[in-house]
Amino acid sequence: MSITERIEKFRQSYVNTKPQISCERAKIYTDSYRETEGEPMCIRSAKAYLAACEKLPVTIFDDEIIVGTAGEFKRTGILTPEFSWKWVDKEMDKFSTRGQDPYEMTDEQRKFTRKEIFPYWKGKSLEELYLKRLPEDTAKILIDTGVLDNDSKWRQAVGEVTPDYEDILLPKGYQKIKEEALAKIEELDIAIPENIEKIEFYKSQVIICDGIMTFAKRYSDLAYEMAQKEINEKRKAELIKIGDVCKKVPAYPPESFHEAIQFIWFVQVGGIICENPLSLNPGRFDQYMYPYYEKDIKEGKLDKDGALELIEALWIKYSEWVWTISENTAGYFAGYNQFQNLTVGGRKRDGSDATNDLTYLCLQATKDVKTHQPGLSVRIHPGAPDDFVMAVCDLVAAGTGFPAIHNDTCGTQMMLQNGLTPEDARDWNNCGCVVPHFRKVGEWTATVNINFVAALEYAINQGKARMTGEQMGLEEKPVTQFTSYEEVEEAFYKQFKNLIRHSVIGSTIAQQVHTEVVPRPYLSVCVDGCFEKGKDLSKGGAKYNVGPVLTGIGLGVVANCLAVIKKLVFEDKVTTLEELDKALNANWEGYEELRKLALNVPKYGNDNDYVDHIAVEVSNFYYHEVKKYKDIFGSPFTTAFMGISNYIPTGRIIGATPDGRYKGQPITEGVSPYAGTDTETPLAAMKSAAKIQHDFHSGGTLLNLRFSHDLVSTPRGLRNLASTIQSYFALGAFHVQFNTVSNEILKKAQEHPEQYKDLLVRVAGYSTQFVNLSKEMQDAIMARNAHESF
Repeated sequence: MSITERIEKFRQSYVNTKPQISCERAKIYTDSYRETEGEPMCIRSAKAYLAACEKLPVTIFDDEIIVGTAGEFKRTGILTPEFSWKWVDKEMDKFSTRGQDPYEMTDEQRKFTRKEIFPYWKGKSLEELYLKRLPEDTAKILIDTGVLDNDSKWRQAVGEVTPDYEDILLPKGYQKIKEEALAKIEELDIAIPENIEKIEFYKSQVIICDGIMTFAKRYSDLAYEMAQKEINEKRKAELIKIGDVCKKVPAYPPESFHEAIQFIWFVQVGGIICENPLSLNPGRFDQYMYPYYEKDIKEGKLDKDGALELIEALWIKYSEWVWTISENTAGYFAGYNQFQNLTVGGRKRDGSDATNDLTYLCLQATKDVKTHQPGLSVRIHPGAPDDFVMAVCDLVAAGTGFPAIHNDTCGTQMMLQNGLTPEDARDWNNCGCVVPHFRKVGEWTATVNINFVAALEYAINQGKARMTGEQMGLEEKPVTQFTSYEEVEEAFYKQFKNLIRHSVIGSTIAQQVHTEVVPRPYLSVCVDGCFEKGKDLSKGGAKYNVGPVLTGIGLGVVANCLAVIKKLVFEDKVTTLEELDKALNANWEGYEELRKLALNVPKYGNDNDYVDHIAVEVSNFYYHEVKKYKDIFGSPFTTAFMGISNYIPTGRIIGATPDGRYKGQPITEGVSPYAGTDTETPLAAMKSAAKIQHDFHSGGTLLNLRFSHDLVSTPRGLRNLASTIQSYFALGAFHVQFNTVSNEILKKAQEHPEQYKDLLVRVAGYSTQFVNLSKEMQDAIMARNAHESF
């Protein structure tokens, strides 16, 4: 099988088209909210969505077989002023020139939004209401600081949902869901007070169903209209087929593979229109799509090549839409990434192996099209077919950074810890980055990024930021007064507790404001439990409500730093805390010999218990401290060590550190070693990471490794890779992913980006085009150690 001419044309358009801002959705939503003032918020949100489905421009681009966009452009970014407009007003004049994730926007668009859209939302947006309620001391370290960060939870929608295709959407279709909602309204007595909100909820569901069905019908009508004018008979037949498909789905259950593909894309684009969400996950695609594939294959209506082309067309649609985010958020989620995580492999609900033909076709599609979306994750269990494991390794060797590879057993254990039944726990998929998730779960997965290294900096610098001198942490005694390693450790944990506390404050206030001003009627249709409870997803309607995930950044650096202090100051006594403090304030200048000593202290990532034990202690403390807190639904907060590009901005605000790191340099993501310090074998790095109790951290753990391409370029190399992955998972670890592109290629891509537009690299929990990353981010990837042997 090889990529078709059509798909190659789509692919070239995708990599060569700059993301463009559309104002259409913002205009329609603003007009609708003006008209519905005084009505319940869930109804207002649903009516705005319906209006968008009725009025947004619909376009079928040349040769498309899967249709639907959230605006007039192929690569459309939309504005969502009900969430936030202030950052757009502040930043949009420089959208096209900003260093990370630029967008094209015209002067006319800027003038229009400032005159016609933003004035209405002044004082009404989620951002404004959230910032008004946030305590001053929390805001000081939470808002755009690099110490704590949660701006994707108040400048943006939450996202982080896996639509329930298996039990709700595909079996029913939106017409039946609408009918069921109407029946609920009829049976509820509005004279009973607790039914009032339920009736409002079900009315919002009816409106949402009308919206998505209207949207699909408009595409059907357009396809038929275009077919009448088409002179090419082959394309005319395709347009008629598109018209037939969109006339049926998503109003009614699909009966073919093509219909099912179009159905799930309409669900996806509907979510985009509704709230521009991060991490709207396709979930276990190879499981819920297989019955349609199998039926069409048996009936001779489809062959593998035809199925692959449809899958690849869908992959490109996932990649075309653009998540519109602030410059600060782009620093944490670099590379136009929407984190639409699609999971294949693993086990079925009964524990048997789940791989099938579609599993392999998904791997092939990702290898063929080289798109950054969907984020392809694989689940590997001890009984996984050897062919599947080797196909995964072959994709790793292709150098795309895909797939993210997960331990199926550990993922199930994480879900059990979150309160799922055993069958539901086995049915997990990945959400966004590396978060084990389930289609019946309501959860904020990337809630707050916590800079571990900031806590250490404050502990040994009297609560002050070393680069600015500003008091950011709790007051602490001068470093010269510490008399033992245990005192240093205690001071670190005190500062760490404080950061966790403010993370919780920022999270629960955000949750509360979301329930009041940005209900989620569209996604409430997609998540089991909401309909049964008559409760919006934002108010805890899901079958399972899992506590918000706090993401730890810099674990490896903190472990390395504490190891240096422990060994050089208190054990070997070759330096003092006073001298070390002076070296850090000088950014190591004039203290080169001391820095050499610091660099020679054992580093996390080399299977050395001296430093690895510290990493385990810190991670365990993190888990137990976070678990003390509950969210507004009574669910315990959860922990994660997942990486996005957050280790760049968090490192930017940290001064020089005891491990030898210079000021402003990146820290560490996930449970990965500090760049360049994993000097032993990759298995040694894995053994260090596996000492962390991964199943504790049910928000996901991430290990990023880099191999030279030669290491995995032969059948023997691939077999060794497979054995290494399985050995790592046997130790209880959850996730690993690899970059296999050489620095030589990456440097050429930096110098001649126009020649490497489709070069994918693994950033952290995701892959994206290397040329779409800032130079700072590119350099950080090249700084990782490329292992030459297993």
